[in-house]
Amino acid sequence: MMLRYALKSVRARKAGFLGAFLALMCAAALITACGTLLETGLRGTIRTERYAATPVVVSADQSVHQTTVKHKKGKTKIKHKAKPIAERAWLSQSLEGTLAHVTGVARVVPELTFLAEPSAPGETGGRTAYGHAWDSAALTPYRLTAGNAPKATTDLVVDSWLAGRAHLKVGDRLTVQSTQAPRSYRISGIATPPTDVRHQTSLFFSAAEARRLAAHSGKVTAFGVLPDRGTDTGRLRQAVVQALRGTNAQVSSGDARGTAEFLDAAAARTKLVSIGGAMGGTSLLVAVLVVVGTFALTVQQRYRELALLRAIAAGSGQIRSLLGREALIVGAVAGIAGALLGLPLGSWLHSRFVDVGAVPATLQHTVSVFPAFAGVAATLAGAWASARVASRRIARIRPAEALAESHTEPARPPWGRALAGLLLLAGGTVLVVLLASLHTEPASTPITFLAVVVLSTSVALLGPLLVKAATLLLGGPLRLTGPCSRLATANLRGNAARMASVVTPLTLLVGMTCTVLFVQPTLGNAARAQAREGVRADWVVVSAGPGVPAEAARKLRAHHDVAIEVVRTTVRVGLDKYAAQGVTPVGLTRTWDPGVTAGSLDRLTDRTVAVSELAAGRLHLKPGSTLKLTLGDGTPATLTVAAVYTKGLGFGDLTFTHDLVARHVDNPLATSVLVSTPRTQTQMSTALRDFPGARVVSPQTADHLQAKQQQASAEVNYLAMGLVLAFTAIAVVNTLTMSVSERVREFALLRLAGATRRQVLRMLRIEALSVLLLATVLGSGIALAVLTAFSVGMTGRAAPAVAPLLYVAVVAVAGLLALVATALPGRAALRVRAVTVATAKE
Repeated sequence: MMLRYALKSVRARKAGFLGAFLALMCAAALITACGTLLETGLRGTIRTERYAATPVVVSADQSVHQTTVKHKKGKTKIKHKAKPIAERAWLSQSLEGTLAHVTGVARVVPELTFLAEPSAPGETGGRTAYGHAWDSAALTPYRLTAGNAPKATTDLVVDSWLAGRAHLKVGDRLTVQSTQAPRSYRISGIATPPTDVRHQTSLFFSAAEARRLAAHSGKVTAFGVLPDRGTDTGRLRQAVVQALRGTNAQVSSGDARGTAEFLDAAAARTKLVSIGGAMGGTSLLVAVLVVVGTFALTVQQRYRELALLRAIAAGSGQIRSLLGREALIVGAVAGIAGALLGLPLGSWLHSRFVDVGAVPATLQHTVSVFPAFAGVAATLAGAWASARVASRRIARIRPAEALAESHTEPARPPWGRALAGLLLLAGGTVLVVLLASLHTEPASTPITFLAVVVLSTSVALLGPLLVKAATLLLGGPLRLTGPCSRLATANLRGNAARMASVVTPLTLLVGMTCTVLFVQPTLGNAARAQAREGVRADWVVVSAGPGVPAEAARKLRAHHDVAIEVVRTTVRVGLDKYAAQGVTPVGLTRTWDPGVTAGSLDRLTDRTVAVSELAAGRLHLKPGSTLKLTLGDGTPATLTVAAVYTKGLGFGDLTFTHDLVARHVDNPLATSVLVSTPRTQTQMSTALRDFPGARVVSPQTADHLQAKQQQASAEVNYLAMGLVLAFTAIAVVNTLTMSVSERVREFALLRLAGATRRQVLRMLRIEALSVLLLATVLGSGIALAVLTAFSVGMTGRAAPAVAPLLYVAVVAVAGLLALVATALPGRAALRVRAVTVATAKE
């Protein structure tokens, strides 16, 4: 019976449930979209291209492993964990003989993959260019359509896509920037694959030249295993696994070959799971907060109806059951509609992540019914929980009290609501204090946004008290500005609960937007400040291409300049990841000062390492301590700490010698070269004219280039949280529209009492501006507290980076939304004749 009544109620009050429907639909769309990203990270396909004709691929293990054994209460627990490494791991070439003797193997093709950037007109069109030995062309296979295979060290075969884009033909010359100095090659042939290769460009060198450029003597990237005719791929794979047992080799077949080929796509899976999980979790929390407020406003609008039901003997359980079923009906329809919208929204999000470089195009977007089901289920659960929370008071109080409260709000909010608000305020404070003690970005980022949501939730629960407190402060000045202001003050005081439902989404919008916009600049500006303070160079050599080759630095040193090559990577200490750099130790202190507090940089060699104070504190290190770590390509190393420095945020937590790092990274070219010299910029540029991509800039210009790179990186976070902010903005408009639309009778009575349309609209504007002022103060306070704690934890200083103009723009947008969402429904409500509204049945 209650279900039938709920259906009739929803049908009869479509307009009243429209606001809840919109909030739930947006929540379902957002959760579904985040779910598709999460699923893509977990199950996304990485289609192989280079290994299309190779059923079995053998590659190196791309993870660092840790096994822990715990003995507790007579039981032994063994846990195994693995984390991906930053660079490509290499295999010993000696495994080729082992593979060749496996039953069913017809041929083993060693593969070399290395940096090879062509400087051709039109370049690579956004595709990544890799160099290979011509012998490995059989793995795709590439076949010559013009010219001959490369024989001399200066011969080069390019693929047909690059040849067509750059208008290259056999006999032309092409300069290639690889791991060594740029070199001009003669195009000896053009090769074409049988299937479309869309995500990379291949350049094939002679075997000797490829080994020189790969710079890993006695090692290969992978082996392609070609089977005898009639050999089953599954059996061959098992035989290869048995033959390689005890080595660090991994055997792939089928779809798993793409993971071995595209390491960036495999690493992006983890990143996408993190992004999808963080977005989904934040979206769910925001959705619950917004939907609870929307349902509370819906129930408040129906207080008289529900009070009458209580008066004619409807029990508390029946009221809760009615509202719960109504919520489930609205939630089901909104959830299905939102899930259908969320699927294309997820595809759009994935494409945008690809465009900004956060996710490689090789990780294909995966869509199934599971994210849609999750979106619908979350919407139904949120709708039902919101209805239960919103109906708590009307279902518990006596019928006579319910009838009384249908006309006026209670003098003070329920003690349970206030207590819950205070508890959440305490919880938010704890999160802020915890945030100040976190020193890594992966740990602090989720706490940052969780703190904003928790504190905003406390504002939602304490909203009526906050509105009344604000009214006491603003009431005096407002009363002096005329009768419209006095009416607005009376409404704020007498309808604090209704106004609080508007304050909540506005507070969340201001607080969350400011946090999203300023959290990355806070970290980036601190890092750049440390870098500016630590760089003492006269000039900085940067590159418009993949990097500055070592030959350029050597040429500068030949003129008695001090040239410090800087190459960057990440390493693992245990399973923890640390940003690291390699620097040239000779003359280091003339161009670089990281703020050494213990030890000396003069002791920096291939067997030592300098560490930041943060890393030293976490790892309990000091000069002379031994540090065991895993380099970028998975190579274990044991080094002695030579120095401890303060500017770890600007230069990384670990500093090695350049040569040590360069041997264990995919791109050994320097990201920059710090130069101390009496020569001018023009003289420097002339000395480097043989290196077309190299630019000589001042340290200030290098700092500006770094700022642009940070801005590009921040776009990922802006995109990730932009939809959450858009949802919050929709909630602001939705809630304000609902709040104003229910006051049609109030406006009619004001007009019958002599108020003009202009006066009523002015009263609404004053109310909206008062609510906006309160929400701005609360949202700004939340954001400031969270950003300050983030700054203390990550930079050691309470110095959040807040751009004044951007902050003003945030408040202006929030104010515009509030005024528009108030004025439009207000004008619509005033179009109806006052007498008609006043005499109509409620």
